[in-house]
Amino acid sequence: MPDHRNRSFSDLVAEGVAVPTGGWDFSWFEGRATEARPSWRYAESLAGRLSDAQAVLDVQTGGGEVLGFALERAARVPALFAATEGWPPNVAAATEALRTHGVVVVAAPEDAPLPFADGAFELVSSRHPVRPHWAEITRVLRPGGTYFAQHVGPASVFELVEYFLGPQPDEVRNARHPDRERADARAAGLEIVDLRAERLRMEFGDIAAVVHFLRKVIWMVPGFTVEAYEPQLRTLHERIATEGPFLAHSSRHLIEARKPG
Repeated sequence: MPDHRNRSFSDLVAEGVAVPTGGWDFSWFEGRATEARPSWRYAESLAGRLSDAQAVLDVQTGGGEVLGFALERAARVPALFAATEGWPPNVAAATEALRTHGVVVVAAPEDAPLPFADGAFELVSSRHPVRPHWAEITRVLRPGGTYFAQHVGPASVFELVEYFLGPQPDEVRNARHPDRERADARAAGLEIVDLRAERLRMEFGDIAAVVHFLRKVIWMVPGFTVEAYEPQLRTLHERIATEGPFLAHSSRHLIEARKPG
């Protein structure tokens, strides 16, 4: 990782503010921040499943980057393929990224019913949904259909969150716990086939990476602005310059669930 620690606080912050935040392309972080990837290789696993499916829905697809990666590696594209996304800039990005694969991108709010008929899909996928809408997932799956997804787990990157916001209550830290999601999926009528969780090392090499990350992943520190958190940012910049990269851990779990039938 190149060393940006000797650059001034103001220059680094200005760089972090200037980077566009649309979509889920994280390539800008190369050389500025690192995150280990889960061992199950979600996108590659999804690619294999797409090759065997006829009707697929990808929920909260973001800018379509991960789904596009999987489709490029799939042996065959499903005959019927739709994706949903709720944030308008991502809807446009996903439409552009996925149209060559024949995927129809539908603008749909994250907390609204899915705009599809009952039993329309044999596979529903999602990577990092804001929250899984279990009843709707079950409804649009065909009997025998599968939900296959990678979720953000509990207390993900909370070393950074709590640096800015202070200690968080247990109900916030455990809001995305896989055991809770297992119970919610079962309550909606799904059978759990596989559930695996990992915590993964992250490093932020300079304050520009921290600023861009918090501007891009807006739910980490709600309402984040440089002006509101300048004292904490300046202190963290000095800490990184003295001690090296800021260490955190992301939390991920893979879930596969089946609709009986």
